[in-house]
Order: sequence, then C-alpha cells, then structure tokens
Amino acid sequence: MTKRRIEIMDTTLRDGEQTSTVSFSAPEKLTIAKLLLEELKVDRIEIASARVSEGEFQAVNDITDWASENNYLDKVEVLTFVDNGVSIEWMEEAGAKVQNLLTKGSLNHLTHQLKKTPNQHFKEVKEVIDLASSKNIITNVYLEDWSNGMRNSKDYVYEFLAFLKAQNVARIMLPDTLGVLTPQESYDFIKEIRDTYPELHFDFHAHNDYDLGVSNAMQGLKAGADGLHLTVNGMGERAGNAPMSSTIAVINDFMPNIEIGVNEKVLYTVSKLVENFSGVMIPANKPIVGANVFTQTAGIHADGDNKNNLYFSDLMPERFGRKRQYALGKASGKANIQKNLQQLGLQLNDEDLKKVTQRIIELGDKKQVVTKEDLPYIISDVLDRTYEEKVKVNSYVLTHSKGLKPSTTVSITIEDETFEENAQGDGQYDAFMNAIRNVFKRKKTVLPDLVDYVVRIPPGSRSDALCETIITWKNTEKEFKTRGLDSDQTVSAIKATEKMLNIIIN
Repeated sequence: MTKRRIEIMDTTLRDGEQTSTVSFSAPEKLTIAKLLLEELKVDRIEIASARVSEGEFQAVNDITDWASENNYLDKVEVLTFVDNGVSIEWMEEAGAKVQNLLTKGSLNHLTHQLKKTPNQHFKEVKEVIDLASSKNIITNVYLEDWSNGMRNSKDYVYEFLAFLKAQNVARIMLPDTLGVLTPQESYDFIKEIRDTYPELHFDFHAHNDYDLGVSNAMQGLKAGADGLHLTVNGMGERAGNAPMSSTIAVINDFMPNIEIGVNEKVLYTVSKLVENFSGVMIPANKPIVGANVFTQTAGIHADGDNKNNLYFSDLMPERFGRKRQYALGKASGKANIQKNLQQLGLQLNDEDLKKVTQRIIELGDKKQVVTKEDLPYIISDVLDRTYEEKVKVNSYVLTHSKGLKPSTTVSITIEDETFEENAQGDGQYDAFMNAIRNVFKRKKTVLPDLVDYVVRIPPGSRSDALCETIITWKNTEKEFKTRGLDSDQTVSAIKATEKMLNIIIN
C-alpha cells in the first residue's frame, strides 16, 4: 500500500498557551520546543503570536537562535496579523522565518469585525505576503472561522481560495475556530476543497468544543488534508484543541494509508512535562496519557490477562513508554494481587494470598487507595498475625487540644472480659498506652517496655498513603517487634500495640 505522508504541526506554545491561566516562561518554551522537535519529532511547531509582549519576543528569540544552530528554523512558525508589516518587522527582529498569517475565513467575520469588503481584505493580505517574500519569510495563511465560512458564506471562501492560489503561499490552514463542525462536515468541506484545488497544501486545525476534535481530525485526513494542528494534552482556548496523544494513536492504529513521523514512545514524557510547566493537570481518565488508562481494576480483567491476555488491545502501554497496572482495592481479586506481586518479585502460597486479598478488600471498603508499593507492608501486617486473638481493642477516643494534655478513652476486651479506661499523656499514643497499662494493672500484668518506634510509608506516596509503624518491645525474656498498618500514624501504632498485647497474653 502506498502511504500518504502528512505533516503534524504542534501549536501547544501558541494556541495551547491560550488555555486559561497558562503562561509559559521563555526557558519553559525553549525546553518544550526542543522536546517537540528533537524527541517527539513533529514536523513543525507554532510557538507564539507576534507583538504580544517582551517576554514572548524573548521566548521566540531564544527558540530561533537554537533552531538556527540545529537546522530547525524552517520548522518554527509564528502567528502574524494583517497590520501593514508590523508583525513582519517583529518576526525579523526575533529571528523567525515562517509566518502563519491570520486572515478572515468567513464573510461574517470580515464584515462585522474588520468592516471591509473581500477585495479590500485581499489587497491588504497580498501586501503582507509580498513583504514577507521580499524578506525571505515563508507564508502560511490561516482562514479564521473557515468552518462557519463554509456553512454560511461558501462563495466568499472559494473567492478567497482562488485569490490565494495566485499568491506565494506555502500552506493554507483551515481552522474550525469555534469547534462547531461534525465529523461529516469536516470530511465534506475538506473533500470539496481538496477536489477543487488538488495542487494546494491544506492543514486542518480542529477544536474540541463538542469533544469531536479527534474524530474531526480523522475525517479531515480521510478527505485529503495534508497536515493537522494538534496540542499536547489538548490544551487550548475553551475546551481546547484536538489532542496530540489520542490523534497520533488513532492515525497509527486506524489509518494504514497515512504515514507520520511522530515518535509515539515520547508522547507521555512530553505530556507530563507540559503538565508540570502549565499547571493544568491531566485528567486521570484521559486517553493515552491519563494516570488510570492502563490500569485494570476488576479482578476478572486481571484473571483474563493471565489467560492469554484476554483484555489486551492494540493500545498497549509500552508503545507510549508506560506499563500496565492492576489496581488494588475492594474490586480486587487474587489475580490483581498476583500481577502486582509478580512485578515486585514476590510469591505467596494460596492461604496467605487469600488473607492478603481479604485485607486489601477491607482497606478498599474504607475508600483507602492501595498501591503496588503498599503490598509489602500489607503482607507483613497480615502474615504477622501468628497468634490466637485473645485481646481486641474495641474502640477509642483520642483528643488533642491546644493548652490541654492529650487524653484517650479506650474500650478493650481481654479473654471475653471488657474494660473501659481513660488516661492522659504527653501525646495521643502515650495517653493510649497509659490507659492500656491501667487496664493490665487490674489483670496484674506488666507491659513490656517500648524501646524503638519506626514509621514508614511507601516511596513516592502522598499524604493519604498507608503508614506502617514498627514497634520494638522488650520484656524480661526477650526483645520482639510488632507492626501496624493504617493511613493514620497513631492508629497504625495502636494496631501494632494490639498485636503486642496478644503476644504477651498468649
């Protein structure tokens, strides 16, 4: 099959930066630009709008200096305006060599915003194009509001295209400026233009206001578009632009006659960098780059993956530099846990696996997030229970107030006898231990001394992570350790203490 090569133009640094609250610094823009061209290998990048600010000028200058040294200058583009050459002068000073000239693609915009006739507009556009040519600046032309132009003033659009055909223009760019097109319209409009002007280069610029950006881009390519404009993470004004990651995956998987140069293995890396620089968080369920999209939650899915990869598709995480994960929680089955144990290099027998599974389900019922990194702690906690449970801490109230000593009220059952006690201490856990000592004094039992107290959380965890407390105890006979596990540090210490009480009673 003969493949048709199309261009991918990334406009994260220009159109994507129009996302509300987003403003990249000059060093951030340079870093992203390098990654887009050198690692992701997009064909072109649109990096800024002319005349915006001193900061924007500095960013463009930094990028063009680097691009010139590395033979990328013809891939770096700047949005310009029909402004009697002011944008061209700005570009020259910034070192840019490709302009994306913003013109009016609908009669409605031309009449009501510019208040000019088509001939007046065309004359001014020609002057800018000729000026750019005289300065060896390449011109691409945006037909702003082209989608509404095709719907409501098609004669004007074709009049404009006939005019542009005679100009020194490299590409004509067809934006769905307000994101209003359906997939069928995207196909029909581009196909009609493509058939009329087969010799011209047309880019399609889709927005995502109806969540149709990827579908419209796909139909645009089917209709014969020569290039697409995309943004990392779908950033852009309002609902954003067609997202880079999903569109690239769709092209690679469903359009065998299309060839692109984008390195999809880098999509996730670029996505996370832009997330960090922009401060706009990626939704967990966003296709390709979201935190959860390669995570199986239901145990039946993990079981199916163990049996001939029944829940795999062509959308494999390794393509994007990622790994499949198996969520741990109340929907987990043994298969989920086994998958996570395999990744950690751990093995459990059936009986211990059953105990660990039950503990994870209990934690999931409390809406606690359980991660693969929590597993070793959960296993230690569960398999630490080698005693007959004769002591049970039923309930407790821990208080801590400014200016007052912490106190604890605790209810505890020892061999079918229940006690309730209250005590104060230097901290909540100390108050709890004082209350427990008072109870065991009644039983004429001396508690062992606490000689060490260690708290651990899994690496990379958040503030709501599971917390493991390991307490070392010493009595007249020996030294021993007990573990407790909970998302609350004091509660995990209480659970470790409950294990100690059962050991000394047994």
